[in-house]
Amino acid sequence: MFVDVAKIFVKGGDGGKGVVSFRREKFIPHGGPDGGDGGDGGNVIIKADSSMNTLLDFKYKKKYEAERGTDGMGKKMKGRDGKDLIISVPVGTIIKDVDGDRIIADLVEDGQTKIIAKGGRGGKGNIHFATSTRRAPRISQDGEKGEERWIILELKTIADVGLIGFPNVGKSTILSVITAARPKIANYHFTTLEPNLGVVELKGDRSFILADIPGLIEGAHQGVGLGHDFLRHIERTRLLLHIIDVSGIEGRDPISDYEKINEELVQYSPKLAEKPQIVVGNKYDLPGASTNARALESYLAKKGVECFFVSAARHEGFDALLEAVWRLLETIPMPQLYVETDEELNVQRIDKTAYEIYVEDGIFIVQGPFVDELMRKVNLDDYDSLQYFQRAIQKRGVVDALKEKGVKDGDTVRMNDLEFEFVE
Repeated sequence: MFVDVAKIFVKGGDGGKGVVSFRREKFIPHGGPDGGDGGDGGNVIIKADSSMNTLLDFKYKKKYEAERGTDGMGKKMKGRDGKDLIISVPVGTIIKDVDGDRIIADLVEDGQTKIIAKGGRGGKGNIHFATSTRRAPRISQDGEKGEERWIILELKTIADVGLIGFPNVGKSTILSVITAARPKIANYHFTTLEPNLGVVELKGDRSFILADIPGLIEGAHQGVGLGHDFLRHIERTRLLLHIIDVSGIEGRDPISDYEKINEELVQYSPKLAEKPQIVVGNKYDLPGASTNARALESYLAKKGVECFFVSAARHEGFDALLEAVWRLLETIPMPQLYVETDEELNVQRIDKTAYEIYVEDGIFIVQGPFVDELMRKVNLDDYDSLQYFQRAIQKRGVVDALKEKGVKDGDTVRMNDLEFEFVE
């Protein structure tokens, strides 16, 4: 089974908790704080692997989470960092954000990696909260939560040249003739249900990668037949070999076939339709093919499109075709790869000072990244930590914002799991 699109959930490991601990040494009854920090959570990393050719693994497993950092310990001992989770995908996989369809990464080289969900930082132990006036702090931090998101994995075949055309025009046979690839071949439509790749080797140590892509039918741009499954895989190619059956053995007209296939490309993506094409009239050895070939050649000449006629069954006509392909490839630049910009990187950053306030069933609820970060840092069972909490919400403007919402003495305020009575 060939799977080229998958939706998965990824989560970086949570950071470990910092701890409250004090030295216990002989003859030092009131030792200072020595609580260590929690370990950092592991990252989720996606890695391109040339040994894979499908996203089938992600059809059955949808959720991936990196290891959590362990909690800190006494004697200033830091918790162990969580292990990174490495997810292997085929070379040519694009990673998209499921919310905005924004491209996050384009993995086009074997071994290329991308951190897709960062692990949370470990919380600080109480050794960080000692001051000249607070010598025995009972304050520590919980670890940060790891980043989490749903993403789309989309595999697009990487090849220099793509074979396009209606089903059963001989694309798979041509691939087998000019490369070492051995695709499934039979005399019925949609024999090819997944892209097949082969390497074409020419004299003089020259070579290029050729892909036989599943056949098109009318309406493919709307998803009819193999539709988008086909079109996705020719987006990366530099040159298209448009294979046409000039024998007319199935009752189709070669000129009409040419027009219909190109219309599908235009409807799916005008940029795709602009790719250079060489037309290859196959089955030239069959009766009646020469008449159709002359008509097609005359039609294409008016459009300035180069045309060759071959017989895949007899292995005839390929030398001149392949030399023409090579000459044209030398003039076509490699496709522009996706490049991540600073602006795109900023999209994922969270404003940790942001919060919102709303009223529900008479309770004033304060929530947002600021609240999450604040609650991670405080221990409300400790007097000093409680004072810090009160100063933080006053400084950030939470108290004034609550007043603007109409809070009065005695009203209930909720911040995550904490509920308290508002007192001005």
